[in-house]
Amino acid sequence: MKEDQVVLEEPGFQDDEESLFQDIDLLQKHGINVADIKKLKSVGICTIKGIQMTTRRALCNVKGLSEAKVDKIKEAANKLIEPGFLTAFEYSEKRKMVFHITTGSQEFDKLLGGGIESMAITEAFGEFRTGKTQLSHTLCVTAQLPGAGGYSGGKIIFIDTENTFRPDRLRDIADRFNVDHDAVLDNVLYARAYTSEHQMELLDYVAAKFHEEAGIFKLLIIDSIMALFRVDFSGRGELAERQQKLAQMLSRLQKISEEYNVAVFVTNQMTADPGATMTFQADPKKPIGGHILAHASTTRISLRKGRGELRIAKIYDSPEMPENEATFAITAGGIGDAKE
Repeated sequence: MKEDQVVLEEPGFQDDEESLFQDIDLLQKHGINVADIKKLKSVGICTIKGIQMTTRRALCNVKGLSEAKVDKIKEAANKLIEPGFLTAFEYSEKRKMVFHITTGSQEFDKLLGGGIESMAITEAFGEFRTGKTQLSHTLCVTAQLPGAGGYSGGKIIFIDTENTFRPDRLRDIADRFNVDHDAVLDNVLYARAYTSEHQMELLDYVAAKFHEEAGIFKLLIIDSIMALFRVDFSGRGELAERQQKLAQMLSRLQKISEEYNVAVFVTNQMTADPGATMTFQADPKKPIGGHILAHASTTRISLRKGRGELRIAKIYDSPEMPENEATFAITAGGIGDAKE
């Protein structure tokens, strides 16, 4: 045990990277056969940590895995991963791998403590024309640029549910940062989701892609996380089922962000709260998705319209940033600082 501890204390970035991506093929050494490992990969479980993040019940639902096999797989995975407790100091060392992606506006970055954070879900909500999609497009470009704190830049996956993705917008934004159009567009993987189930299935593909090109992808954007859930489930009768499906999807997103150290940025719509007129709230509109989405997002930003091209972002909920506001502008080159 003593020797292990000594190894642990040497802060090595490389070791962290490796322990982050323990390939599922390592299970072969522990007596799990290749066919079973293939079955796990087919449902988007590609790392040892991925097994830890999946319940036995979910694994039993994988075609061809019996309960006995699942127990064996779990047992083997637990041998490969240290038990889950770290001291706060060790954890703070691990948190050093977290990077921030700039939004294009310094004010906005300051509000977020550096930008959109990795290993977390950042949600931006607001009415239409408050800049949600513009923010998504800007992040598609800024995530590719080397940034503060040794951030090296990387690829992006964009899942579009409302058909609002425009490659030409990326060209305009690329001009602002003086980067090559084709290179920028090449680094963005785009998928259009048509139903909430399809949206969930795409996440399996996303996980496989993140695994295949480990450390290359830095950002996953879902432009409007709730739009399809709003369509596929209607009325109060289906609300419970909708929230359950939503919870599964968000939990999957959170796991993907931690497993592969990527930032997840989602946008969300607003709803008018019909009961609010009785309580005299100043702003009767609230983000949809209910408490499930509220608890799943690490940081929530509310966006509202200011004068002209100005928009105001406010921290609505965050584990570490205080509730402040920042003003930014929507320009031809994406999100920028408000000119006084």
